[in-house]
Formats: sequence, C-alpha cells, structure tokens
Amino acid sequence: MRNATKNSEEAPKVLLALAETVDAVALERYIEVDGYALERCHDTRGVLRMVGRRQFDVIVLDLDLADQGDVELVSFIRTRNPDAQLILLFQLTKLEKAIDGIRQGAFFYLPKGSNASDVALVVGKAVRALEASATVHQYEQDLFEDLVGDSPAMKRVAELVTKVAPTDSTVLLLGESGTGKELMANTIHRLSSRHDRPFIAINCAALPEQLLESEMFGHVKGAFTGADADKRGLFEEADGGTILLDEIGEMSLITQAKLLRTLQNGEIRRVGSSTLERVDVRVIAATNRNLEQAVADRDFREDLYFRLNVIQIRIPPLRERMDALPRLVEHFVRQFGAKFGKRPRELDDHAEILLRNYHYPGNIRELESIIAHAVIMCDGKVIRARDLPDQVRAGLQPPRALPNYSADSIPSLNEMEDQLIRTALERFEGNQTEVARKLGISRSTLWRKMKEYGISAG
Repeated sequence: MRNATKNSEEAPKVLLALAETVDAVALERYIEVDGYALERCHDTRGVLRMVGRRQFDVIVLDLDLADQGDVELVSFIRTRNPDAQLILLFQLTKLEKAIDGIRQGAFFYLPKGSNASDVALVVGKAVRALEASATVHQYEQDLFEDLVGDSPAMKRVAELVTKVAPTDSTVLLLGESGTGKELMANTIHRLSSRHDRPFIAINCAALPEQLLESEMFGHVKGAFTGADADKRGLFEEADGGTILLDEIGEMSLITQAKLLRTLQNGEIRRVGSSTLERVDVRVIAATNRNLEQAVADRDFREDLYFRLNVIQIRIPPLRERMDALPRLVEHFVRQFGAKFGKRPRELDDHAEILLRNYHYPGNIRELESIIAHAVIMCDGKVIRARDLPDQVRAGLQPPRALPNYSADSIPSLNEMEDQLIRTALERFEGNQTEVARKLGISRSTLWRKMKEYGISAG
C-alpha cells in the first residue's frame, strides 16, 4: 500500500534521469519553481544507485539510458520504487519501447525534444495523481480499521487479511450483502506486491451468461451479434493485478468451467477465438451464498469451489459486531460532512440509541446510506433522531412469532418450503430472480423445487 500517511507539507521527491544534461537544465528550473525536491543523474549507474537507496514520488526517465548495459531499467525501477510515478522520454523510432513501459506500469510517456514546460506539466499531474491516490488509500485504510472494531471475529478477519495479502493465494470472502467484502478484497490487493497494478471488480450476478463471459475473457470481432470489434476482457485488463469476482455463486456452470481453466493454467480464450492467451491475475471471489450447499445442489462446481477456497474469510454481519458501530458512524459523518459541505460534530442521545437498536439488514452499506441521509437532513452541529431515515426511527421490529402449532398439526419441512416459495413468488409478483436471491438459493434450485412442488412459473 502506498504511504498515505506522508506529511502533506513534505515536498514531493522527483528524480530526473536524463542522458543529455542540456535538456535537464531547462526542466530543472520548472521543477524547482514548483517546489519539488529534485535529484539528478545522467547514466544507468546513477539510476541504479539513486533508485536503490531512496524512494521517489516521480521519476522522469530517458529511455536512451535503458539501452545502456544489460539492465532492464524500467523493470528495476518498478521493483525497487513501485509507488513512483514513472514518466518516460523516448526517441520517435523507439515508440514500442515506451508503450512496453506503459504496460509495465509507467504513468506517461513523451517524445524526447518535448518542451520542458510540457514535461513539467506532466510531472505536476503525476504528483497530483499520487496525492489523490494516497487520499483514497488513506480513506480505505481508515475505513478498514474502523470496520474491524474490537470483536474477536473481526480481529480474526484482520489477521487473515494481513497474512494472506502478501501471497498470491486465491481468497474466498463469505458474508451477507453489504458487510464490506469488496473493501476487504481491495485491502488485500493494496497490501500485496500487486498494489501498483489494476484492481478490478465485477459483479457476476449483474450480467447474463454470454455478456459475463465476454466481460471476463473478451471477444473477437463477429463472435456474436453486436461484436463489431475485438475487445479485451477484464482478466487481460487486470494482468499483473487482482480481480474480484463478486457474487460468484450466481455464475453459470458453463462460465464456471472456463474460469476453472483460467485458475488452473493461467490462460484465457476470448469468446469466438481459438487462441489461448496467458494472464497473471490474482483471483478473489466473494458471495453471500452457501457454496457448500450449492455444490451439494449441483449448482456450483466442486472442483472450482476447492480451487477458490484456499483461504476462506467469513465476514460477520454488522449486528454481530456492534462494537464497531461508533467508529463507523464517526467515519461516515466525517466523510459525508466533507462531501456535502456540512460539519455535524456529534449525535444526540436519542439518535445514538436508535442507531444502536437498529438491526441493519443491509449491513455496512445500509449504515453508510443512513448516515448520508442524516448528514443531509441535519441543520446544525448535532445529528438528531429526526434526521435519521424512517426505518431507523421506527426502531427494531419485534421478531415474527412462530405459529402456535399443536403436536399433531406441525407441518413437514417440505410443506413449509412449498408454502414459503409460493408466498415469496406472490410477494415478488413471480420474479424468480428476486425470489431466489431472497431465499438464498440459485435460480436453478428454485426452478427444481417449483417443479417438485408443482408450482406454476406463472
């Protein structure tokens, strides 16, 4: 993870690694006027020495230096100084080398001979991008710490995250919707050696089967109706980085088989192509479903489950770790206060009681929405009960009582399941996708049970 705690008053460190000292002089004037701490070198040995002993925020590298000796200079810099924004200067005859540098994670490239003011402008953009990234990473780190709290279950989650992050192991994140699975996946990525490469998340439940496969693996022109050009998939876009497959329990068996091949061989095949391409991607999967039950129901491949389930991290719902609530509330109050231009400082006693007593079916995501609502509605420095959404002010709903069955009238589990499915279908007006999601089962399991109980799809 980038060092987001750096003193904001510390001048950004810039290294100019230019072969021609004449070009460096003009650029140095612009860099020094902008107030950056400047270091210089003019040969490959100097680059190796400078980058090997200190960390820079921005490095301007003349690719002519990369041709001196047998050192892969860009690769060396990315390894020793992974957080640096790398700007490449190249000869027009060596454009491919500059493009290859971008593939390795460079920030920008410019032709040699560009005006010093243009290069300085790109340096300034690189510094601002680094600062913005550091702010985002600090926010993520603060939220992660607030999310953990003091409960033993969440401390165990934090321990697993920090231990698995430096490895390339696949990770399976389990938990209800809104518990923070994507944040955990992002934290694992940021704490890994891949942190300077892409982190891409895809919701497997949000796309139909063919479109999901195309999004993941890409397609070639003419592969299907509407495929008017070749398209890179998200696995290719995430090469060298991490991909989060959210709601993986909703993935079809056909797509599961293709994902398994990628996990086993590190290869993908675009839709409509006969060519295999290698990718280096760490996979993190997340779901709110019981995958073991899905395997038993033959809705999820057992071999894929074992491939994903190397490290399993189960994230408990918010109602089981209410010790974290005060810190999370404070965090979101700060966030939305800054976003909406308000500065509430505290909650009154009634608002605190309502927040503590609420059951949070949507977990952290719902809490975030609740506090955003409260900050918008708040007129002063104190968030009051009246500023909270209606469902929170209504208080905890009492648990639904079980029917008072006599010993002879207790229905069988099949009868109860039959009635539950019929009731859910009626409430959701026959929308089987929503019914399956609400019941925590797959569409195919729902369809099979409807057939078993003679329930009409209409």
